[in-house]
Amino acid sequence: MIVGYYEDGPNLVSMAMNGWGAAEPAWWLNLQSDPHAVVDLAGGVRREVLGRAAVGEERERLWQRWRELDKNLDAYAARRPRETAVVVLEPRAASEQASVAPASTARATPW
Repeated sequence: MIVGYYEDGPNLVSMAMNGWGAAEPAWWLNLQSDPHAVVDLAGGVRREVLGRAAVGEERERLWQRWRELDKNLDAYAARRPRETAVVVLEPRAASEQASVAPASTARATPW
């Protein structure tokens, strides 16, 4: 699947949405079950990551950045019956990469 994102330092930031519909996307449900994943980026770059939901001040900061990218973000998000998760994909530590197999793979597209 293709997932939009932007970079925040070493992290990739996405939103868990299904076209602004009510259902949570399967990739987000999978990450909640097992946060280990691999993303394929443009140019053939592959990253092993850990996925998690941003909370509190971090979520607000990252959501604000999405607002800068899409002025209609809040109107779209209001269509959903629950808060849209802001998903942070953090690089896995080298030692963990060697010992843990990824649970899922996604192709990411820059916003």
